Amino acid sequence: MNGVLIFVEEGYEEFELWVPYYRFLEAGLTVEIVGKESGHVYAGKHGITVTATHSFSDVNLNGVRAIVVPGGLAPDRMRLHEDALALLRQANKDNIVIAAICHAGSVLISAGIVSGRRLTSYRSIRDDLLAANAEWVDEPVVIDGNLITSRTPRDLPQFLPAILDAISA
Repeated sequence: MNGVLIFVEEGYEEFELWVPYYRFLEAGLTVEIVGKESGHVYAGKHGITVTATHSFSDVNLNGVRAIVVPGGLAPDRMRLHEDALALLRQANKDNIVIAAICHAGSVLISAGIVSGRRLTSYRSIRDDLLAANAEWVDEPVVIDGNLITSRTPRDLPQFLPAILDAISA
């Protein structure tokens, strides 16, 4: 698979899932939507739905170039799924690009992969990231090794090229 996994849970931020989804398809990548249950329909913050093509427990990282974790309300639910956290830990060990926007940094905290790393997020989780020993900065996109982070949907024009550059390198 020459592709990208986009994680989903109830209350995801639609712009942070759908804009990357279509941008990656335009770039010729395969995109899979991964949630707790394959085939489950997840509702976004604004009511737009998406169906998971895989579950956290049945997907593997063979051929995966990046994992994208959208924000919204979903990260608070997603960080409770050990299978999702295990995938992020393994992707981090394998140096696969992990891209998180908005509140998604909280999932990275729960996965235990932010300590000593430089990143950004929506400002409301800044203190959580600092408490997890991350260096937080207020910039549109921050790249620290395989971690690419961004603040809000307004930063998508910087976030998406950073992801595409990282996976084409």
